[in-house]
Parts: sequence; structure tokens; C-alpha cells
Amino acid sequence: MCSPEEAALLRLEEVFSATLARINSRVLQPLFTDAPESSDPEGRECLQLLQQLHRSSQQLWEVTEDSLRSLRERLCHPDTIGLESLLLLRCADHVLQVHMEYIESYTNCVVMQAFQKAAKRRSDYWRRQRKALRQLLWGVSSEGSVGTALVQALRQPLTHHVQQYMLLLLSLRDTMGEHHPTQELVVHATTVFGNLQSFLRQALDQAVATQVLWRTLSSRPRDTLCTPARRLLQDSQDVPVTVTPLRAERVLLFDDVLVLLQGHNVHTFDLKLVWVDSEQDGCMFHLLTPEEEFFFCSKDPQGQVVWQWKVTQAVCQALRGKKDFPLLGAGLEPSKPPVCRSMAYTFLAEGRLCQATYEGEWCQGRPHGKGTLKWPDGRNHVGNFCQGLEHGFGICLVPQASEDKFDCYKCHWREGSMCGYGICEYGTDEVYKGYFQEGLRHGFGVLESTLQAPQHCKYTGHWVRGQRSGYGIEEDGDRGEHYIGMWQADQRHGPGVMVTQAGVCYQGTFQADKIVGPGILLSEDDSLYEGTFTRDLTLMGKGKVTFPNGFILEGSFGSGTGRGLHTQGVLDTAALPPDPSITCKRQLGLGAFPVESRWQGVYGPFRDFLCAGCPGDLQEALLGFHVQTSRELRKSQEYLCCERTQPDDSAGRMEDILEELLQHRDPEALPQCLSKALSNSLHPLGKLLRTLMLTFQATYAGIGANKHLQGLAQEEVKQHAQELWAAYRGLLQVALERKGQVPEEEEDPETRDRQVHGLMLPLVLPSFYSELFTLYLLLHEREDSLYSQGITNLSLFPDTKLLEFLDVQKHLWPLKDLTLTTNQRHSLVRDKCFLSATECLQKVISTMDPREKLEVLERTYGEIEATVSRVLGQEHKLPMDDLLPLLLYVVSRARIQHLGAEIHLIRDMMDPIHTGGLYDFLLTALESCYEHIQKEDMHRLPSRRDSGEPW
Repeated sequence: MCSPEEAALLRLEEVFSATLARINSRVLQPLFTDAPESSDPEGRECLQLLQQLHRSSQQLWEVTEDSLRSLRERLCHPDTIGLESLLLLRCADHVLQVHMEYIESYTNCVVMQAFQKAAKRRSDYWRRQRKALRQLLWGVSSEGSVGTALVQALRQPLTHHVQQYMLLLLSLRDTMGEHHPTQELVVHATTVFGNLQSFLRQALDQAVATQVLWRTLSSRPRDTLCTPARRLLQDSQDVPVTVTPLRAERVLLFDDVLVLLQGHNVHTFDLKLVWVDSEQDGCMFHLLTPEEEFFFCSKDPQGQVVWQWKVTQAVCQALRGKKDFPLLGAGLEPSKPPVCRSMAYTFLAEGRLCQATYEGEWCQGRPHGKGTLKWPDGRNHVGNFCQGLEHGFGICLVPQASEDKFDCYKCHWREGSMCGYGICEYGTDEVYKGYFQEGLRHGFGVLESTLQAPQHCKYTGHWVRGQRSGYGIEEDGDRGEHYIGMWQADQRHGPGVMVTQAGVCYQGTFQADKIVGPGILLSEDDSLYEGTFTRDLTLMGKGKVTFPNGFILEGSFGSGTGRGLHTQGVLDTAALPPDPSITCKRQLGLGAFPVESRWQGVYGPFRDFLCAGCPGDLQEALLGFHVQTSRELRKSQEYLCCERTQPDDSAGRMEDILEELLQHRDPEALPQCLSKALSNSLHPLGKLLRTLMLTFQATYAGIGANKHLQGLAQEEVKQHAQELWAAYRGLLQVALERKGQVPEEEEDPETRDRQVHGLMLPLVLPSFYSELFTLYLLLHEREDSLYSQGITNLSLFPDTKLLEFLDVQKHLWPLKDLTLTTNQRHSLVRDKCFLSATECLQKVISTMDPREKLEVLERTYGEIEATVSRVLGQEHKLPMDDLLPLLLYVVSRARIQHLGAEIHLIRDMMDPIHTGGLYDFLLTALESCYEHIQKEDMHRLPSRRDSGEPW
């Protein structure tokens, strides 16, 4: 059985449906039907508002009809159709939405005085319809304006209808039992329409207040501010407030903007980008915007509370992007706008951001987080921001004057300027990879022209405030010169070494990019020049020339166009040939550039990283990173930023790295742990090693591959191993501190050297081996040539003849190892004696580790003794007199290329702990064999009598 409230709802819907139909036909349709097309913008806007109101009214009528049908079906079949079938209960939210749209359309018309303007265009028609309007509503006097009558004609039926909804739904809720199946639906509908009633009252009041405001404002601010959807929330003329430091004459708070009127000037602030400081001081509160910050001051605390509450709630409403519902600021707890937001804003104030548009994350009125900054001239920056400034990783494009040319910076930033590691591609076809400070190149960096550049030039070294200063390497492809030395203010200044493509080496002093004072020059034929030189390395003035054959020319030197070098002096032809260490093997740069200070720009950032406690978010800024440098990727800056590892991931990986170091610090596990770290390009140790490899290749590859630089390279590799060990120790200390454990005691020099040479150097040497061994090859090229000639001659001997030639005692000959074929004699067999020792020694070139090379030599010695013991039938220890001839035989049969380079590299790089031990003894024996093979008596061919066979 149906309740009386349901019958009352049916009558209410019938009346409201009929009223809406009459309003549509008698009021709305005549307002815009047959109306002439207006030529002014206001007229067109008015017509559009009325058309929208008509559509909303039609939708509201259709919903009312649907509700009416559901009520009729319920009343006709109360036993089969339940209360939950009523549209008002089943679809309360949909009904609410339709009412909201109608209220918005109606209040827009009220604000813009659309009814008054439309009625004015057809005033005669509406005067004749006054009687019809009085039938729609009560209270319309015959003296009132038609516009006012039209406003009331649409307002009264709606407010009355919503009020009756509330009363009947409340009555229905009260008559319903607590456990009724539709109790929840009725309670929800009651709440919805109760909120709608409050919202309707607020919306109508705001519309009227806004309409009054537009009538009172002068034309300039009205034209600037007036829009149909904007609503006035608070006026300083109602609740007085002053604003400092802007000294606004009037303050208007709308639902989307805050407006300060100052004479003829109108300052508007988007509420989405307004922050209300929660802290307050008496009758004052603080507001922040992207370009301004000011204080609202009220005469009394009550006024301050009203303004702060309304501004706060208005900001919340603007951020939600829709009218507050159920009511602005309603609820037990006032809404608080989020401190962090994502918005777009164009800066207007003069300064570096003038006319720039920022789109991204904000905090307290400043760009903060990820965002994009774009200037009208084409500059743009994508990356991280902090308190309004670029901070963290970012990619910046700066267009050049020429078309399609721009600079691309992929860098870390600090407080608005580049600071830390970065990769920069310039429109001038140059690329810089290195460190910045305050926007300038500072610290270690590499500046290199690209392949497209007309002249190739590369600088690898240190920078100070944008200029090359300190130790650095320059390769000038145009001049074919390679400079190693000191710089100051972008010029070569101080001690330096210059190597040319022709193999000429010069060491001397430079000042303001010019050669000054005495120097030495080594030519490709090992002639030594001493004196003063011109820019093109021509000897000038007093000097001395030492020729490879020992002749010495001393006197005054000069040059002229087409005359070559001419001199006046004395030529000494009686001098002995020069010591190789003075000419052909002379090493340049030693002492001029202390090895421990050459690459401080590389070591320094790593030490800073350790001192900061190895924070994951600073790992890239201090240790570098790798991104593609293809120009195609410049067009997708957001992609590059997103593809990089985020700080949280970096911090997590850093924790894993430190934990792994702690777990593998025992002597057995440490070598493998360090090897894994050094081979990983994402590990701090791996990053440091790769940077050091870059400096090594820049110095000693290409033109820099010169035998006179071998000493520099050798001591540099050892220094790198020492620094890498210190880096590992630093990481370990940080790991212990994070775990709250006691840091390890500082190593004494002896322990440190033992770990560096015994552990770290063998691990890092392969990374520098190619360039380093090339220098050894060049330095010992002459001896290796004599050695190769001796090996070639010795290879002509059969085994027995060679053993005899080398004075190996016959009872030590392993004739049992010679397998003879039919009609073959011992004197014809080659490469069969001491075969196991020969094959073992050949493995010395298969490894780059000096320790493993020495182990190969030790196994070779063991194979020789084993073979001799087998021949003698008893264990036998070889004395030096017997060992040297046998080892000489094995070396001649092993035919190792560049044995001199191998021997000297082993000697220079082996662990000092082996000095005076077995390894030292065996290496000395190998050196003796190498030197013996170079001797003149090894270069004669064996005669027919020697070989026993025709040649």
C-alpha cells in the first residue's frame, strides 16, 4: 500500500512538470525564437545563454516526467512494484545532476542580465504577456520591469519544488521503519536534496551579488573580469581588508580568481596557483602566488577569519574544477588545498622567466618537482625544479641565431645553474662531457668537435670557471699536434710536452700559448735538440744537437724562408754514441707533472661523493651518467628524463652496492667482488675506472702513442690503481657507518702498497693495457727487431744442433722425446725437444696480468726441470749454468713476438713483494736470454757443416 507522502510526491511532480512546460513555451522559447541575429558580442552571448537554459530546462522536464511515470506505476501497482522503483530514490544522483545543470544555466543568465537584455529587444511583446507571467508566479506587480518578472518566473517554481522535495522525503523517512529494505535509499535521497536546497540558496545569492557587482564596476575592470560562470564570493567593501605591499583599493574574491583593484589597474591571480600560508599573525595572513606574495590585514580577528576561510575554500573549489557541493566549505573539517599541485603558468614580471611558460609540479607558489619551462624564443628546459629554480637533472635546449642550430644541455643543475656532471651538444658541432659549477665548465671535462666539424680538435682535462686551466690534453687534428701539460685562462701555460704527427717530441715551458725559454726536442730519428724553439718547433739561437751516431753540433741556429735550418758552430765527430736513455729512450714529462695531481678533477668528485655519504640522488651529478647524444633525441626531452633512473631507484641500488661490499670484504671473496664492481658501468668504482680510461686514451692513443711518453703512462696506471683502492676503502667505510659498525683503521703505507700492487693493479691493468703495451712496443722496437732477427736465425737449427750450439750439456738432451720416422736421424728433428716448456712459455702473451705472466714463467721453469729429471731418471735441480742454456733454447723455440716489451712491462708492473724472490730470479734469467739472442753471434746463419744438411 502506498503512503500519503508518495501521493503528495505524485501531485508535486505533476504541478512542476506542467509549470516547466509553460515556462518553456511562454518564457524561454519566446526569448530567443524569432529574435534577430545580434551584431554585438554581448547580444550573441546573451542568446547563447538563453539557448543553454532552454536545453537545461527541457532536460529537467524530461527527468520530471520520468519521475512522474515511476510514481504513477507505483501507485497503480503497489503490491508488485516496490518503493525502490521510484526514480527519485533509485537515481537520486542523476536527478541531482540535472538540477545542478539547470541551476548553473539559470544563474549564468542572472549574472549576465540575459533576461533583461532579451526582454528589452522585444519590449512590446512582453508588456502584452505580463498577465500570462502573473499566472506562472505570484508577486509580479504591474509596475515591475519585465526582466525582473522573467527572473522570478524561473526562480520561484524551482525553489518551491526543491523545498517540497525535502519536506516530503523527510516525512517519508520518518514514517518508514528502521529495517525497511528501502531505508538506505530514502536516507540518501533526503541527504542529496537537502544539500541541493542549500546549494541552490547559495548559488542564487552569489549570482545576485555578482550581478550587482558588474553594475557597480567601471567599464574597464568589468570588461576584463566579467564572464557568465564567474561568481563573487567576497568583497572587501563588505568585510574590509587591506593588502600589502600592493596597497589595493578593493579586493574581490571570485570562485576562480583573486582580484586586486588598484586605480585603473586590475591584478588577477588564478586561485589554482594561490597558496594560503597556514601560519597567521594576529589579524593577518599570508598569500603566495608564482610572482607575488602579499599579506591580508583585517581590522579585527573576525574579518581575518572570514577572508582566510573563504580564500582557502575557494582555492579548494578551483582545484577541484567544479562548484562545491553540497556547500562551499561545509563539513566538520574545513578543506585544505594541497601544497603540491600540477599547473601551467606564464610568467609576466621582468626577469629571466619573463614570458616563459612553466607546466608541471608546484609547491608553495614555486615550480617544485618535475616540469617543463618554455620561452617564446624557443628555449626550453625539461627536468627537476626546487623552489622555483632548476635543480637536479634537466635537459635544456637553447636555439642559436642560425636556423636549425641549437645547444642541448643534459646536465645536473643546482639552484638555477648547471652544477655537477653534464653532457652538452653545441650548435657549433662541439660536444662537452664533464663537470659544471655555477653554469660554467669547472673541474674535469672533455670538449671535442664532432665528425661533422671541418677541423677536429679535442681537449681532455681541467677547467676553471669556463676556461681550460690546470693539467690537460689537447689534440689538434688540423696542425697534427698533441699537447700534454698545464693550462691557464684557456692558453697553454707552464710546463708542457708536445708530440707531432711526424713523431717529433718537444718538452719545455709555455707562456700565454707561446714557447718560452729553453727546451728539448727529440726527432723521429732519435736526434736530440737542446735550446730555444719557435712556434713550429724550429731551433733558434744558441743550441746543441746530438745525432744518433754520437756527433754533436753546438752553436747558433737560425732559419729563413726557403733556407731551412742553418747554423754556425762546432761539429764534434769524436764523441761516443749517446746513451740510449738520453736519446732514443729518453722519457718526457717525468717530474714536470706530478702523477698524484694530474687527474684531481676526476678523483675529486668521487671523494666528494664519499664525504656526502654516497647519496643515491647525487651519484649521477658527482660520478657522471650516460645518455644517447643523437640529435634526434633532443626533440623528446621528456623521454630522456623519464628513461633515466629515478632517485629512489638510485638510492636503492646504492644500498645494495654497499651491502655487497660488506659481505665480500674477506680476502678470498674480495678479488671477485672488485672485479665485478669494476666491470659494471653503473657501479661507482666502474664509473670512476671508465673516466680514467677515457683520460688514458686521450693522452696516449693516436698521436700521443709515442715511446717517449711510456714513463708517464706507466706511473699513471699505478696511480690510478692506488686511487681506485682508496675509492674502494672509502665506499667500505661508508657502508660500515650506515650499519652503525666501527670503521676500519687507516691502512699503513706498506699494507696499502701491498693491496694496490697485489690486488687492484692486476684488476685494472687490462683496462689500460692496449695503450700501455703499445708504448712499450714503440720504446723497445729496436731491441725487439734484433731479437726477432736472432730468433729467425736460431729457428733454422734442428733441435740437436741448436742444443749443441747453445752449449747445453748432452746428458740433458731429451732424445727420448724425439720420435723418428723411417730413415730419419736425430739431427733432422725440429721443435720436439722441451715441447711442454715451449708451449707453456707461449702462454705468457695470453694474459695481461703481470702476476699471471710470472706464474707462466714459473711453470715453464718447472716443465724444464721435469723434462731434465725424466731424462736423468731422478729429480734434478738445475743450477744457473745449466738453466740459462735450456731456457735460451725454450725461448728461441717459443718465438714470442715483442718479448722485450713483455719483459719490461712485467718488470715495471709486477708486485714489489716479488723483488729478490723466485719470480725476480726467473725474470732476470728471461732477460738474460733476451739480451743474449740480440747479440751479434746469434745473427750468423748456420753453415752446411753445422746443420749436416744442404740449405
